[in-house]
Amino acid sequence: MSTPTLFHSIHFDDADAGIAFLEALGFRQRALHRDQDDPSLVVHAEYSWRDNGGVMVGSARRDVPDGSGYQRRVGVATCYLVVASDDEVDQVHEWALAAGGVSLMAPADQDYGGRSASVADAEGNQYSIGSYAGA
Repeated sequence: MSTPTLFHSIHFDDADAGIAFLEALGFRQRALHRDQDDPSLVVHAEYSWRDNGGVMVGSARRDVPDGSGYQRRVGVATCYLVVASDDEVDQVHEWALAAGGVSLMAPADQDYGGRSASVADAEGNQYSIGSYAGA
């Protein structure tokens, strides 16, 4: 596996539920660090997507550095997940629905090539699944 150099960042109010959704889609855990005083908070987690993608994950309500304008907003992340085949688009879409996701776009063939679908998790983050791997 190559080391990803670009990550999406996703923050959850309920990090455990968000992580369970990611795992249902096919993401795999690479790292998970919890707050020692409050183990319900995920300080940092890293999940890989296939051979060369990934997301950084954390709880939205953990502290930010004093004076920082950084915001951990929930429900605003979007990711495009490349899969190996058109059939796999349908499969991952079904996994997302079975895990409590909402279909935003049913699987459909695209004019530019490939097949795609879109889902949202319980907190509103959006995931597009497609067999189109880019030009």
